Amino acid sequence: MSGADSFGNIFKIPELKRRVLFTLALLAVYRIGTHIPTPGIDGVALAEIFASAKSSILGFFDMFSGGALSRLTIFALGIMPYISSSIILQLMTMVSPHLARLKKEGEQGQKKITQYTRYGTVLLSMIQSSGISVGLEAMKSPGGSPIVPHPGWSFRLMTIITLTAGTAFIMWLGEQITERGIGNGISLIIFSGIVAGTPRAILQSMDLMGTGELQPFVVLLLVALMFAVVLIIVFTEGGQRRIPIQYAKRVVGRKMFGGQSTHLPLKVNTSGVIPPIFASSIIMFPATIAKFIDHPWMQWLSNFLSPGSFGYSLVFVGAIFFFCYFYTAVIFNPIDVADNMKKYGGYIPGIRPGAKTSDYIDQVLSKITFFGAIYLSFICILPDYLIKYFNIPFYFGGTSLLIVVGVSLDTMQQIESHLVMRNYDGFIKKGRLKGRRG
Repeated sequence: MSGADSFGNIFKIPELKRRVLFTLALLAVYRIGTHIPTPGIDGVALAEIFASAKSSILGFFDMFSGGALSRLTIFALGIMPYISSSIILQLMTMVSPHLARLKKEGEQGQKKITQYTRYGTVLLSMIQSSGISVGLEAMKSPGGSPIVPHPGWSFRLMTIITLTAGTAFIMWLGEQITERGIGNGISLIIFSGIVAGTPRAILQSMDLMGTGELQPFVVLLLVALMFAVVLIIVFTEGGQRRIPIQYAKRVVGRKMFGGQSTHLPLKVNTSGVIPPIFASSIIMFPATIAKFIDHPWMQWLSNFLSPGSFGYSLVFVGAIFFFCYFYTAVIFNPIDVADNMKKYGGYIPGIRPGAKTSDYIDQVLSKITFFGAIYLSFICILPDYLIKYFNIPFYFGGTSLLIVVGVSLDTMQQIESHLVMRNYDGFIKKGRLKGRRG
């Protein structure tokens, strides 16, 4: 069966068809919102500032917001405040007994944590939007035109309310997609923003080639590099370290069970696209506010956290390493795995069941997570230096490619599961599409 036929099977399943169309409809709503401007802004003057911001933190943030920040639309803050709030809540579960207790209460506890995350999103959005509103009043375009023709508290309050409400609405869209659509809503929103900027990036490259500012050799090198990065991402995301497991024979009544050999798959990149997204969010929050505040210390911080600088690379790589280990520890507990293996008579050859097994699994997981963090760091800082040294006219590379490929694999895997469950052929005729988590 061809890929086109497999794709057509999506619309033969009413539930899957409804989920896919629902997801596309909400993503269309999000894209429409990225073109509705915030009141009180001179769009022409703002565009002049962003025209030279491709290599700054503003260009990086604008990539994640799907161009909404460069136009300062109602969705200018994007989904990053929600991600920042999620990070804070996950970190607090490790130090707060109350949150740790909620996490262990199952679905009801998770609902409460989600509610706290929403409150945190609104609070962070208000802080970030207030910093942006004050900074915009002091900014002028390279031509000397003010960004805000009529500054004052009315503009600040309007901006805070508009941007906060926009982020809250995006958060709601993401939750609805996750619950009633297909794929992870938050990831798909980021995905759609990145993909939406691709045609503009291609046109910019063609214009620069026409004027001679961008050499054809550089373009060919960039295309080849992108294909190579995609291959590396696909290969590494499917990479696993398989730990052999042997189950002892057990006699139940008159029957003998067990004795099989299997394996425990540990992914090289267990945390997926979460570390670069979390790391970007952590850096963007102070860097964006600093960019809009005209103060020597704030400008130093903004320059220090500008993509392509040594300080930014150091902080970004450090954050990626931290979140690789942190998120892996959150979603994979070696002690629980070892206890379950012992409960059902499983053991790793040469390793004693119980604590020794959990220590061995933790040791192996730590080693492959280290290589996974190196892989993520290389992929994510690559575009910063392409822009800095090769004058690439757009911010499309490591982090964005990682998110695009990763989200595509996740979404296709979910669609594949729906198709196979109803006895339809999936996207791959032989075998099954590998999920990104074992």
